[in-house]
Amino acid sequence: MKIGFYGAARTVTGSKYLLTYGDYRLLVDCGLFQGNFELHQRNWRPMAFRAPEVSDVLFTHAHIDHTGYFPRLVKDGFTGRGLASPPTKALLAVLLPDSGGLQEEEARWVNKIGSSRHAPALPLYTEAEARDSLRLLARIEFGEKVQVHPGLQVQLHRAGHILGAAFAEIGYKNRSGERQTIVFSGDLGRRDIPILQDPEPLPEADFIVLESTYGDRVHEKRDVQGQIKAALETAFARGGVVVIPSFAVGRTQELLYRFHELYEANQMPHVPIWVDSPMASSVVDLYCRFRAEHDVEMLAMENHGDSPLVAPYFRICRAREDSKLLNEEKGPAVIISASGMATGGRVLHHLLHRLGRPENTVLFVGYQAEGTLGRRLLEGEKEVKILGEMVKVEAAIELLPSLSAHADSLELLAWLGTAPRPPKKVFLTHGEPAAQEALAERIRSELGWTVGIPEPDEIAEV
Repeated sequence: MKIGFYGAARTVTGSKYLLTYGDYRLLVDCGLFQGNFELHQRNWRPMAFRAPEVSDVLFTHAHIDHTGYFPRLVKDGFTGRGLASPPTKALLAVLLPDSGGLQEEEARWVNKIGSSRHAPALPLYTEAEARDSLRLLARIEFGEKVQVHPGLQVQLHRAGHILGAAFAEIGYKNRSGERQTIVFSGDLGRRDIPILQDPEPLPEADFIVLESTYGDRVHEKRDVQGQIKAALETAFARGGVVVIPSFAVGRTQELLYRFHELYEANQMPHVPIWVDSPMASSVVDLYCRFRAEHDVEMLAMENHGDSPLVAPYFRICRAREDSKLLNEEKGPAVIISASGMATGGRVLHHLLHRLGRPENTVLFVGYQAEGTLGRRLLEGEKEVKILGEMVKVEAAIELLPSLSAHADSLELLAWLGTAPRPPKKVFLTHGEPAAQEALAERIRSELGWTVGIPEPDEIAEV
């Protein structure tokens, strides 16, 4: 068995891990690189393997940095199965066509303003090509042991990150005929977060491929509701609009849950809250549909007919024309729009319109990868380019550090501590170098385990 680390190695995006087991090749996750120009260009470079050589793809969860390259893989000749939990399969039917549509839209925009070095600029894949790729998706139930190839078995466990998120347990026989196990964490969620069940404990594993997004930090143990309330009160006092770049899957639903709690407790004025994302609206429907994934508190509210995700005071903006009308919206108001790192989508148009006005606030509610517009705004850049135009940053830029769906360093170590026995090795991926080095040192010193940090395109034999 060999693992090729063809994405999320020394970076926090583009997850792709190719398992080679005899003549069988299983690609664990198939994500887009997101972030700066160099990362974006990696999506266009030839991969170290050919798409027709991949036997199957196994998805840990639906976020685009773990799934968004799949339509391109199919376009380039992949004909196997895309294996996913039932909620992830349902989410991909929404996310992948949306990703293709966004790429087409961005290509049209840069062609219109002439900001591309290519003539014409092309999408990596189209919405139609993304829809075509959905025919290859197949379900794996949580806890179900599935033999995907003779001698190789897959089992998914709940990871608590977003709806349908899993960590994958893969069993196989090594050269000596001994049974071994690799666990891929995907993105590990946190305990005691609204809506979803907590991450399940680790099974026995010989090797663990672990995300390290927050490997060098600990989330603030502060009142999240209080942080949201304070940020909104400050913005509303200026009569401004709060623009929240938010991931359409996971983060938007948690925000709606927390806004609902504030409303019901009379701790927030009834200002308009716009969700400007057709995808987020569809995802809310899926969150409500897959009740088996909900935690006890969420189920209790739903059993009383009070779903916090579909409150009547949330306003959904589906059509592009409706989104444009939000340019006329006066404060105080809230606009939640994708993408979460401000790398694309409708939120760019809202930032283009709102950043230059000091009464407004841009409120980030999740991790901002290196090189993204979100990171640059948080680092204090005073002028940024958005959709080919330079914009002065006059709006307030704020971050809610406590609102994250990723486990922090303490939570990652606690999860590793649920392992029945130490693994032979832990591979750290999906993190920036400083976070990976910090987490590696803690695992070595506190657990005494062997840790490696793969370089891009490195291949490890396990």
